[in-house]
Parts: sequence; structure tokens; C-alpha cells
Amino acid sequence: QLQLVESGGGLVQPGGSLRLSCTTSGFSLDYYAIGWFRQAPGKEREAVSCIKSSGSNTYYKDSVKGRFTISRDKAKNTVYLQMNSLKPEDTAVYYCAARLGPDYGLGSTEYDYWGQGTQVTVSS
Repeated sequence: QLQLVESGGGLVQPGGSLRLSCTTSGFSLDYYAIGWFRQAPGKEREAVSCIKSSGSNTYYKDSVKGRFTISRDKAKNTVYLQMNSLKPEDTAVYYCAARLGPDYGLGSTEYDYWGQGTQVTVSS
């Protein structure tokens, strides 16, 4: 049974930082690309950052580039999203998703396995 569990969300002030964790089980990160998505109320679910199964190549949405960093710890079966300089527009539920194969995709329909999400709220 493939599982992904997000953690690390919370309430922060603008300019603050959070580190999201996606702890996986039932599969190897060697065989699955991972994507971080977010969805704000009234908006489409969008790709924030993705990483290939090799861990070598990554994607960042333009609005988060330079602020967010995706990384992996294969020994812990965990993918991280470090979020710095957070802005109110980053407020959303953040999801971790897995896609079988070496390559990530930017559409949510390209991922078969999802976590439950973790709320990130950036507000004064």
C-alpha cells in the first residue's frame, strides 16, 4: 500500500519560513517522481515544485523560485519542501504526490498517489 503523509504546515507571518515533509511508505523513491502541489480556495490545484525519481532534476513554479527548495532523503523515505520568505499568496493546502516513472509532470492528473494535505497559512 503506497502512502504519503505531509506534515509541517502551520500559521506563519509574511516573511517567515516553513519546512514541509512528505514521508512515504510502500514504495521506493528510486522509482517515483514526486510533486508538491497546492490549492487555495477558489483556485486550481497547481504544481509548486517537482523532482525526478533520480533526484537530479527539479521544477519550480516561477512565483516560488528562489524561495522554495525541494529535496529528498532516501534513507528516511522523505521529500521536503523548504519554504522561505513566505507571502500571503502562498496560503493553501499543500499536497505531496507520487508518479510512477522517472519524470515528473505538472498536472495533478499525472499523479496516482496523494497525501491528505497540510495547511499553510501566511498571515499577519
